[in-house]
Amino acid sequence: MKRTIITMWMAGATLLSSAQDAPLMPYQNPSLSFEERADDLLSRLTLEEKASLMRDSSPAIPRLGIPEWHWWSEALHGVGRNGTATVFPITMQMASTFDDALVERIFTAVSDEGRAKNSIAKRAGRLDNNRCMSFWTPNINIFRDPRWGRGQETYGEDPYLTGRMGVAVVKGLQGPDSTRYRKAYACAKHFAVHSGPEWNRHTFNVNNISERDLRETYLPAFRELVQEADVREVMCAYQRYNDHPCCGSNELIGQILRGEWGYRWLVVSDCGAVSDFLPGRHGTSDDPQAAAADAVLTGTDLECGVEYRHIPAAVERGDLSEADVDRSLRRLLIGRMELGDFDPDSIVPWTSIPPTVVASFPHRMLALEAARKGTVLLQNNGILPLDRGTKVALIGPSAADSVAMWGNYNGFPVHTVTLSEALANRLGSNLYYARGVDYVKPLEGESGNIDMERVMDADVVIFSGGITPALEGEEMPVDLPGFYRGDRQSIELPDVQRKLIRRLHDMGKKVVMANNSGSAVALAPESEICDAIIQGWYGGELGGEAVAEIIFGEVNPSGKLPVTFYRSDADLPDFEDYSMRGRTYRYFQGDALYPFGHGLSYTTFAVGKPVYKDGKVTVEVANTGSRAGDEVVQIYIRRVDDIAGPQKSLRAFRRVSLLPGEKKRVVIDMPRESFTCWDEATRSMRVVHGSYLLMAGSSSADISAPVAVKIK
Repeated sequence: MKRTIITMWMAGATLLSSAQDAPLMPYQNPSLSFEERADDLLSRLTLEEKASLMRDSSPAIPRLGIPEWHWWSEALHGVGRNGTATVFPITMQMASTFDDALVERIFTAVSDEGRAKNSIAKRAGRLDNNRCMSFWTPNINIFRDPRWGRGQETYGEDPYLTGRMGVAVVKGLQGPDSTRYRKAYACAKHFAVHSGPEWNRHTFNVNNISERDLRETYLPAFRELVQEADVREVMCAYQRYNDHPCCGSNELIGQILRGEWGYRWLVVSDCGAVSDFLPGRHGTSDDPQAAAADAVLTGTDLECGVEYRHIPAAVERGDLSEADVDRSLRRLLIGRMELGDFDPDSIVPWTSIPPTVVASFPHRMLALEAARKGTVLLQNNGILPLDRGTKVALIGPSAADSVAMWGNYNGFPVHTVTLSEALANRLGSNLYYARGVDYVKPLEGESGNIDMERVMDADVVIFSGGITPALEGEEMPVDLPGFYRGDRQSIELPDVQRKLIRRLHDMGKKVVMANNSGSAVALAPESEICDAIIQGWYGGELGGEAVAEIIFGEVNPSGKLPVTFYRSDADLPDFEDYSMRGRTYRYFQGDALYPFGHGLSYTTFAVGKPVYKDGKVTVEVANTGSRAGDEVVQIYIRRVDDIAGPQKSLRAFRRVSLLPGEKKRVVIDMPRESFTCWDEATRSMRVVHGSYLLMAGSSSADISAPVAVKIK
C-alpha cells in the first residue's frame, strides 16, 4: 500500500513537472494582449464549449485549463449574499450625502472586501455565485415613482445626481484605469427605462414615452457610466421597449449603446430575461433557439438563465452563425482575462488584498460616515437636539429591527446598532422602549402593550417607524393592504402607525418621528403633529448610531433628499405611465411636502447668487448660525425658451463645511456641456445656443433669484 502511494505521488510529480515545462499556448501567455489571447482561445473551443461560457455560471473546461467562473455577484451597498461584510447604508441614503467622493471611497472598500473574499473562496474551492469579481451594480434607473419597490436600490429621481453617484461606484469597484488588471467589473443596470411595476415586468411594453423623456431622463446616467467611467458591463432590463424586449432591442443595444456611445464591453441579461422572449410572456420569439439567437444577434453577450444552452441548436438551424457567437464570447473572454482569471495570483496585484479588510474597523467607520451624512432632518420646530438628561419613550416597529436596517441585496454585518441600542447607550434608565405596533397591523399580547404611565413620565416620545425591505423590494411575494409584489399601492404611512402617532400626540407629548424607508413616504398628517421628523432610510449596520448622534446634536445633520416627498397618493400619476409629466421635482406642478434637495441643519446658511464665467460657477456661502455644519450648494438650470421642458434641472453640487460665521467662495466646474438638453428642432441632445436661467440654493425649492446667462 505504501509503495503504491509513493508510485502515484512520483507519477503525479512527473506529470506536473512536464506540464510546467511545456510551452505556454498563446491564450495562456500573460505577455500577450488580452485581445490576442482571446482570439487564440476562441480558435480552440468547440461550439458547445462556447455556449457554456456565455452563461452566468460557466463550467470549467479542464482540457484547456479554463477554471469555473460565475459572473453574478452582488455589491449594492456592500458585498452581498456572501457572508460577513460591511453593510453600508442603502444607495438612496448614499445619494442623500450629495458626496460622490465619499461614494467612491465606499465602493473602493467594497471592492477590497470583494477581492479578499474571492481569494478566500478560490483557496477553499468554493467559487460559485456571489464569490467572483463581476458585481451587478449600480442600479442607475431613474426613480420616477415612489411606489416602485426597487427604488431603494437607486440614487434617486434626478439624472445628473444619479450619473455622478454611478460614476463614483464604477470607479471605486473597477479600480484605476492605469492598471493592467481590473480590480472588479461593475454593471450599469437596468438598460433601459425600467422603474416598475414589479408585477408585470415580464410582459409589460413601455411604448408611451417621448424621445425627449428617453434621452433627457432615462438615458443620461447610462451614457455617463459608459463614456466617463468606462463601465465594463451593462445589464439589459426585463420589459419591452417599443415592442422589443430590452435584451433583444436593436434600438437600445445596437443603435444607442454600441452605435452612438461606442460601448465595446459586455452586455448581460437580467436573470430570466431571455426566457421572457418566449410565448406566454413577451412572445417575440417562437422557441428557445430563436430566443437565444435574437438576444445574441442584438448584442447580449451573456445570459443569466437557461436559453443560451440552445445556442448550438440555433447555429445548426441557421438562426445564428458561429461568428455571431464568437463576437460575444470574445468580449467575455477578454473580461475574464482583465480580471486576472486566467493568470496566476502572483501577477495580479489585487489578489494580495488580505482577508482582514472584511468588516474591518475603518470600513465600519466609513459606513457610519455615510449614515451620518445621508440622514435627513426633514423638519424641526426647535425640539432637536435633545439634552442627554431627557427622559425618552421610544415606541415603534423599526426601533429595534436590525434586519430592516440592512436593506436588500445585503451582506451580514458583525453587529448592527439599532436606534434602540444607541439610545440605551446614552440614556440608560431614562429610556423606556415598547414596539407598540407592527409595520402594517396591531400587535397582540405583551409585545403590543405600551405602558402609558411610562410614556405621562417621558419628556419626549420618539416614534421609530416607516416600512421595511420585507415590504418593498424586487418582485416579492408580499400581498398585504397597500403592498403588492414588492411595490407599494399607497405611499401613505401605514394606518396602524399613523393612529398610534396621533394617540401619542393627543396625550400632550412632544413627538419626534424617525422614519425608515427605502423611498418617499407621504407624511402630511405627521408633519402637522410631530415636533421633528428624521429620515433615516435603511441605514446599514450603524444607522441607529447615526440617528442617535443627530438626535442629541453630536452630529449636525446635513443630508439632502434625492427624491421628492409628496403630500399624498393624490399627487402621483398612473404608475404604469412612464411619461415624466407630473413626475419628480423637474415636472411636478404641485406643492411637495419636502422637495428634492431638502434637508435641515442645526445651523443656518445663506447661499448667494451664482456667477457663471469661463465654464465655472461661483457662489458665496455663509454659515449664519451658531454651529459648525455642512451645506450642499445645488446649482440648477432652465432653458428660457423651452416651454415644454423641465422647470429646473440639477447640473452641479458641492458639499461645503463651514464654521459659525464663516463665509466661503465656492467655485464649481460647470463646462459648456452642462447645458446639454433636448433640442426639439434637431431631435437630439445638445447644447442649444440661447438664454438659460442659473439658480443656486440649498434645495430645489429654496433657490436664489435666477441669473440669466447666454450660452453660445
